[in-house]
Amino acid sequence: MIGSSPFKGVLIRDLAKPWLGPILSLVVLLFLGALGYRVTEGWDWGDCLWMVLITVSTIGFGEVEPLSAAGRVVTVLIIGGGLVVVQLTLQRLLRLAESGYFRRMSELSFRRILRRMQDHVVLCGYGRIGKEIAEQLQLEGVQILVVELDPSRKASAEEKGLNVLLADATQDETLLLAGIMRCRSLVVALPNDAANLYVVLSARGLNPSCRLISRAESEEAANKLKLAGASVVVSPYVAAGRTMAATALRPIAVDFLDLLAGSESEIEEFFLNSDPKQFQKFDCLSLSGLGLGKESGAMILAIRDGKELIANPGPDMKIAPGQVLIALGSKAQLLRLSELLGQVLLSVEKINS
Repeated sequence: MIGSSPFKGVLIRDLAKPWLGPILSLVVLLFLGALGYRVTEGWDWGDCLWMVLITVSTIGFGEVEPLSAAGRVVTVLIIGGGLVVVQLTLQRLLRLAESGYFRRMSELSFRRILRRMQDHVVLCGYGRIGKEIAEQLQLEGVQILVVELDPSRKASAEEKGLNVLLADATQDETLLLAGIMRCRSLVVALPNDAANLYVVLSARGLNPSCRLISRAESEEAANKLKLAGASVVVSPYVAAGRTMAATALRPIAVDFLDLLAGSESEIEEFFLNSDPKQFQKFDCLSLSGLGLGKESGAMILAIRDGKELIANPGPDMKIAPGQVLIALGSKAQLLRLSELLGQVLLSVEKINS
């Protein structure tokens, strides 16, 4: 499947074409049978068609009216014609199954699902890390599309109720099918750094504004992935080491984060507009003057201003263009906070699941 689309050549007219023969044969049989009854028995067309229908379908209802000898001959011919049509249809079904027709039908249906997906997460790779990522996203109710080249891993993901695109994630065509132009983020968790780098390069070229999160096995690979356009690069070994060290030094803080992950509270980043004109509608730009915490119920944990991170900002701290507010709260509280920020808010991204 490398280098080709999984849906190449799947057209509705191609899928409908195999059924034209059986359908045409059935229509001809119905018409000729009805015409035979019309000539031999003199019934109206409704009775003629009804008689042909119950004869072909072998329902076995009684005759509309007693048949003449010629009418019985017509009935025998209809039964024989019905058997031929049924046999031809069964043979066609077997040939279609052998040619992969029903697989193409399934692909076409899946393609419709892909076109309807919006604001979803594209997960490239369903290995050990990919499974954990998918599980966490499912707990949050986020729509996920897994891109995986291994059929056994595809089957494993489908058992978990995930939509899976069996294709090579390093191909531009695959990323377009996965909805790279409509997704909220793309997570690359392929087993080797070269493949991850290739996917990040392709994704960044297709959608410069897409949020890209990539796995890296080494510091050198992490640097290259960042240069390629990855928004965030995570090394499983570095992350695991930091977590273990933090657990040894600050176990209460780590336990708090674990509890937070299983609660209704979330941490989100609120990116503020870089245009100063958007801030002119506010009479006061301090946190207390805006009443962001008091009005929304959310807690402002920190403000990132360029490279500087101001933790636990005081009430006199002023918001400014280009800043990022990091807030903790329930979904309702964070939604209220975004409403209070109004037009100065550029975008919102969740950083805790």
